[in-house]
Amino acid sequence: MDILKKLSHQRSITSYAIFFIVTLIIFSLLIPILSPYAEDLQGAVHFEIANKSPTLSHWFGTDAAGRDVFTLTIGAALSSIKIAIMVVFISIVLGVPLGLIAGSIGGWLDEIIMRITDGFLAFPPLVLPIMITSILGPSLNNVIFGISISWFPWYVRISRAQAMIVRDSDYVLISKTFGASQTHIITKHILPNSINPIIIQASIDAGYAILISAGLSFIGLGAQPPEVEWGLLITQSRAQFLNHWWTITFPGTFIILTVLSFNIIGDGLRDILNPKIAKE
Repeated sequence: MDILKKLSHQRSITSYAIFFIVTLIIFSLLIPILSPYAEDLQGAVHFEIANKSPTLSHWFGTDAAGRDVFTLTIGAALSSIKIAIMVVFISIVLGVPLGLIAGSIGGWLDEIIMRITDGFLAFPPLVLPIMITSILGPSLNNVIFGISISWFPWYVRISRAQAMIVRDSDYVLISKTFGASQTHIITKHILPNSINPIIIQASIDAGYAILISAGLSFIGLGAQPPEVEWGLLITQSRAQFLNHWWTITFPGTFIILTVLSFNIIGDGLRDILNPKIAKE
């Protein structure tokens, strides 16, 4: 009963996290229509109302250029969540097929794939994104590419480990006995039974992608004006932070809440998809 209560509680928390992410995406899509300060998203400036503290007309105050911080913060959510989704998607597309092939076939092909993977993993997680964005130039697309190249080897390892477990299962051996091709075995047996840890890892990585992209924007290698992104908003306002706390506090708070929500979703999926917990 305790396990069931814990699982039910975890599902409730996970549903709240999902609700927050979905709501944030919806509002970020609608903010150019709903906000009376939508032009601020395109780089408009209003120096006559610069650095105003939060009021009823400007819920999160205004920044040094007189832009509405609420509009910018909600609008920037779309860029940050786009980064999270695209990084995870590209990492999975690159890493999972390689891992499944390496784990299913083994032999010299496995050795080649894993040695290449180890080469990428030799770099600390932040070094490759910094190198790539420095070479290609600062932009959201290059941030996505840089983080994806740094992270796809982890999905190679995860999918390879799962494939090595599943390939020796009875139903896989039976399929081989009946003459099933390697492609059929990978797509119909190994991939479906390897998907759970990949989904869990992806939901957690989405939050970390937002953190890293914000860090790259903070050092000038991420989003560039007139784009809006949480890390860029913090960078643009760091000089005013001591006197105008709201310019950094609200974008920073949304980074924390979004990353926390993705991590909660990942933890919830881990518990929900765990066959041992489900069986108990």
